[in-house]
Amino acid sequence: MNRAIDTEVLIVGAGPVGLTLAIDLAWRGVDVMVADLRRAGEPPSVKCNSISARSMETFRRLGLAARLRAAGLPPDYPNDVASRTTATGIELCRIGIPSRAERYGANDGPDALWPTSEPPHRVNQIYFEPILFAHAAAQPRIRMLNRTAFEDFTQDGDSVMAVLRDFDDGARLSIACSFLIGCDGGKSTVRKRIGASFLGTPVVQRVQSTYIRAPALVSRLPGKRAWMYFSLNPRRCGTTIAIDGRETWLIHNFLYRDETEFESVDRDWAIRTILGVGPDFEYEVIAKEDWVGRRLVADSFRDRRVFLCGDAAHLWIPHGGYGMNAGIADAANLSWMIAATLAGWAPLAILDAYEAERRPIADEMSRFTMDFALKIIKQRREISAEIELPGPVGDAARARLGREAYELDVQQQCCGGLNFGYFYARSPIIAYDGESHPAYTMHDFTPSTVPGCRAPHLWLNDHRSLYDALGPDYTLVRVDPSGHVSGIIEAAARRRLPLLVVDVDTSDARSIHARLTLIRPDQHVAWRCDEEPASPLELIDLVRGARAIPTESWDDQSHANRSQTRRLTPRSTTI
Repeated sequence: MNRAIDTEVLIVGAGPVGLTLAIDLAWRGVDVMVADLRRAGEPPSVKCNSISARSMETFRRLGLAARLRAAGLPPDYPNDVASRTTATGIELCRIGIPSRAERYGANDGPDALWPTSEPPHRVNQIYFEPILFAHAAAQPRIRMLNRTAFEDFTQDGDSVMAVLRDFDDGARLSIACSFLIGCDGGKSTVRKRIGASFLGTPVVQRVQSTYIRAPALVSRLPGKRAWMYFSLNPRRCGTTIAIDGRETWLIHNFLYRDETEFESVDRDWAIRTILGVGPDFEYEVIAKEDWVGRRLVADSFRDRRVFLCGDAAHLWIPHGGYGMNAGIADAANLSWMIAATLAGWAPLAILDAYEAERRPIADEMSRFTMDFALKIIKQRREISAEIELPGPVGDAARARLGREAYELDVQQQCCGGLNFGYFYARSPIIAYDGESHPAYTMHDFTPSTVPGCRAPHLWLNDHRSLYDALGPDYTLVRVDPSGHVSGIIEAAARRRLPLLVVDVDTSDARSIHARLTLIRPDQHVAWRCDEEPASPLELIDLVRGARAIPTESWDDQSHANRSQTRRLTPRSTTI
C-alpha cells in the first residue's frame, strides 16, 4: 500500500540535530515531518555528554534551556574535570567547573565569565534527547514518523518527492515537500543519494567504549567528585564519565595505533586499569558503545533543495563536545534561511549561504580537533612510570604531567573559541566592511561586531540578555537613539523583510557595537556602521540573498561612512 503526504520540510533523522532543526522550523511557523528509524521514545545511546554554551543559547531562544538544565547529574554534583593516575588514583590536576545548581551564579573558573546568558551544560544524551523529542512531538506543526526509513528522492525546481518505507507494515510513503534535510548521521543515506562524499582522515583513533553500572565506584573515588576523570598511566589511558552521578559510568579506552580491532585489548582488564580497581570490584556492562574518531567533511552540503546537517555532513573526534554541538549550529544556521524562503521575503538564492558559511567552519573545526587529538595521543604514549613512584622523583613527574594535562584539558573542556570565536568570512549575505575578523583558537576568542562574527552578548539595563531582546528575524541594534534608521526600516518594509529595531543605551554597548548593528536571526552580524548606508535597499537585498554585491563596494562605502568615527575595539571580558 502506498500513501502520499505533503509537508513543507522533511527531516530524516530524529537525533539531537534533527529534533533541534524541527523545533526551530516549527517555532518559525514551518510545517515539518521527521522520519526516524527508531520507535517513538526509544532511548538513545550514551554518546554526547555536554551541550555547549552556544547550543544552550539556541535552546534558550526556543524556550527549552531551563528544562534541559534541570536534567542529568544531581544539582550539586561537581562538573569538574580531574586528571589522575587512575580514576581512583593520585590526582594530577583539576579544572573546576560549577555544578548545575551553581552554574548561573558562579564567577570563578575558566568558563565562568564567558559573555553569554547560557553557560554550557554537562548532561548525557540519554537525558536531554528525550526532552527534545517530547517537545517536538507536542508541537502542532511537527509530525513524527517513527519506524520509518528514508530510501530515495527526486526533485525539480519547485519541490522534492521523497520515498520512505514504514517498518511496521511495509507500506511505502511518498512525501512531497519543499525541502529535504538529512540529519541521519555518519552513514547518511541522504548524503549518498545527493552524491556527496566524505573527504579527510577516515581513522584517527579507535575507542573501546563501555557503558557500565558500578554503584560501588563513588565510594572509591578519593576527594571531591568530578564529572570526568582522565586516567594517565603507562599501562592504559582512558576516560571515566559520570552519567547519573550515582551508579552509571561511561568508560573510554583509547586504543593505540597498532590495536586495530575493538577487542584487541581485553575489555575487562582495560576498565579495571582505567578505574584503578582490582579483580574483586563488581560492575555490570550495560552496553558496548565502541566508536572511531575521524576527521571527515562532506565535499558538498547541498543538492538544490536537499541539505545535510550534523554528522551527515561532518565527523570528527568530539573534543570539547563539538560533534553534536556543531550540528546544532548547522541547524540554527539553516532553519531561518529556509523559513525566510517559505515566508516569501527571501529568494532561494539565500540558501547558497548555508554551504558557503557552514562548510568552511566544519573544515576548520575538524582541523582544530584533529590537531588536538594528535597532541593527546602523543601525551598518552609518553607517560613515564615515574608518575606512580613515591617520593621526590614521583612528585616531580606528577607535577610536570599535571601542568601539561591541565593546559591540554582546559582547551577542550572550556573551548570558548569553538563556541564564540568562529565567524563567516565569505558569505554572500553579509556586508563586510574591510576590517579583519579577530583570530581565535579552540580555547580563546575576542567578541567582535566585525560582520560575520557572533554579535557580542551583553546584559541590558533591565537585566535582560541582549539576545532575549532580539527579534526572531533581523534586528537592528541602535546604541544612539538619535541615529537615523528610517531608510533601513522603509527598505525592509518594501521587501517584506521582518525587522525589529532595538535601542540599547548602555556604556557596554557603546564600547562594543557600532551605532547601528544589523543582527541576523542566528545572532551573527550582517552589517554595521555609524550611519545608514547610502542605499538601504541594496543592503536589505544583500542580506536577504536577492543581490550579490561585490565585497569591495561595501568595504569602500563603509570606510567612507566611518572615516570620521572612532575605531571599534572589541573586549574579551564579560559585559
